[in-house]
Amino acid sequence: MHDGLDCSKCNVLPRCGPRVPSPVGGVRWRQPSSRRVRSRLLIGLLGAALSLALLSAAALAQAIVIGAKEFTEQLLVSEMTSQLLRARGFNAHKGTGFATTGIRTLQERGIIDLYWEYTGTSLTAFNQVTEKLSPEETYERVKALDAQRGLVWLAPSKVNNTYALAMRRSDAAAKRIRSISDLAARVREGEAMRLASTVEFLTRSDGLKPLQRTYGFEFALGNVVGMETGAIYNALRRQSEFDVGVVFATDGRISAFDLTILRDDRLFFPSYLLTPVVRDATLRRHLTLRTVLESLSGRLDNETMISLNAAIDLSGRKVEDVANEFLRSRALLP
Repeated sequence: MHDGLDCSKCNVLPRCGPRVPSPVGGVRWRQPSSRRVRSRLLIGLLGAALSLALLSAAALAQAIVIGAKEFTEQLLVSEMTSQLLRARGFNAHKGTGFATTGIRTLQERGIIDLYWEYTGTSLTAFNQVTEKLSPEETYERVKALDAQRGLVWLAPSKVNNTYALAMRRSDAAAKRIRSISDLAARVREGEAMRLASTVEFLTRSDGLKPLQRTYGFEFALGNVVGMETGAIYNALRRQSEFDVGVVFATDGRISAFDLTILRDDRLFFPSYLLTPVVRDATLRRHLTLRTVLESLSGRLDNETMISLNAAIDLSGRKVEDVANEFLRSRALLP
């Protein structure tokens, strides 16, 4: 995402504590202490280390660690990847719950071998590129820049899980708000619009502050509240105190809850193509890995991901079951 996490300031895990005043108005979640973050990471890594210690030397040489962030789409594609690799004879280990900056750091350090990232996140958050690029240009730019860090962007999927602002369809129609410019005009005129946002979006380089600068408006002090992703949709699905929410384009709850996405008429958000990113050293150790991962990325698009996310978020199905059913339906598993 787009990335959909709750704490970009938590360098490793997206765990949040009590709410405190936000620098952009409203509240955000207090970040955990560095000691707590290090403890959680240590526990997770010790668990992985103990599991790896039980392997033979030959098996250990073949081990591949898959990472994921803590939201439905990421959990789903990491589970798909794990099942697919194991079916192909790889010794795959999965770790989830990482924050955007944390998972990237662990990959650069060689602790995580691969995870699925979004092109726009690498462009803006990791490489600080601000120029407006097409989806193809964004992919080629991050591919070249990250290659300098020993990271390889494989063939992207057709999933473009961009950030978006959404409103209840009935409210947007009544207020004649179709675009972010329309929303900005209402706020500048003094209307008290309240925003429900992921906490990470409040501080991202492609988040709330630069969005407000691009559109020339600012939510009033106290009208921005940080919360978990699921809480945003729950707030928007009913007539609540919130008028606008930060959402993700491939979330099945948008249509299910009769929300409408406001058009990004100034093209603020970059493309966020979901793509497997692998350490170059890992690809050189496992020569068939690229082909296996690209067999999965080539079968994913927005319509498919919306349906799969909805099966988990709306129907309450297990991530493992949804992943397995999809892989079998595409003949990726025997």
